[in-house]
Amino acid sequence: MTPNVDFQKPFEAVQKLMNLQAEAVSKTFEQQQKSGKELTDFFKGEAEKAKILKTPEDVVKFNIASNTALFELLKAQGEAFTGIATSTREAAMSELQSMAK
Repeated sequence: MTPNVDFQKPFEAVQKLMNLQAEAVSKTFEQQQKSGKELTDFFKGEAEKAKILKTPEDVVKFNIASNTALFELLKAQGEAFTGIATSTREAAMSELQSMAK
């Protein structure tokens, strides 16, 4: 006698994991677009600011401030991508753990 095998639970779990992946890709794509726009806007703004520099001291101060601002922007963008990855990993691990029960 063959026991009945329930394929529904694994199928639903795979569906959930695939949906998590699709959602992560979508969020990542949206974040990439947002990051690209932020970088473009940043460099356009910095180019405008650079037009009014007069002295070497102005250039040095501008360069330091610009690089600091760019670093902070990139840091924030990295944190946003990390947040997407972390939430997706946590949701996937939760799903996998529920499958193991």
